Amino acid sequence: MQTFDPVPQSSLAIVGTDARFPVRRIFCAGRNYADHVREMGNDPKAERPVFFSKPADAIVESGAAIAYPLDTADLHHEVELVLALSTGGVDIPQHAALECIWGYAVGVDLTRRDRQAEAKKAGAPWDAAKGFDNSAPIGALTPTRDCGHRNAGRIWLSVNGAVKQDDDLASTIWSAAEIIAFLSRSWELKRGDLIFTGTPAGVGPLMPGDRVSCGVEGLAELGFSIVAR
Repeated sequence: MQTFDPVPQSSLAIVGTDARFPVRRIFCAGRNYADHVREMGNDPKAERPVFFSKPADAIVESGAAIAYPLDTADLHHEVELVLALSTGGVDIPQHAALECIWGYAVGVDLTRRDRQAEAKKAGAPWDAAKGFDNSAPIGALTPTRDCGHRNAGRIWLSVNGAVKQDDDLASTIWSAAEIIAFLSRSWELKRGDLIFTGTPAGVGPLMPGDRVSCGVEGLAELGFSIVAR
């Protein structure tokens, strides 16, 4: 009988240690900054949060050179605060949700914008637009014990030194606690889950040769480049 080696588990670096944070699943919240919702043609408070997912093996760590993705001519950057959970559950009350967060990181939700536009027009799922290979660059995690809870502070992204996204975490429509509470009504959250919490206005295209730098106040910065396939 043929045997197979185990598939390596995705994990993230942790600031100040050689230990790694094992990743189970990646959830993403969309439309969570009012200005970004408006720039995408939607009403900020018209509906409850929108959620989608990425595969855990889409993670790319800081310093990587990412090949321009297949099947797109319109790759976009979306900088986000990422939550890493140490506990979870179902129907988590909002007042207890922050207790689930082990740490925070900076992430970029890379998006095939042309594929997303097609999916929206057809009323189809966003998997091809959001869940492709190498679509989740994420920086090193900072434990909450070292940074506290990130509910305010600058979030920004630059391309080739030019700032493209620049806002404050306090501008989110839904807080981290609200996002966790909403998610846990549809999925059982568990240790190792990551949650992207939405992007501010200023999303835009990336091309081969571009260098991306981004950060959230109080966390390790994230940087990567886009290279030709």
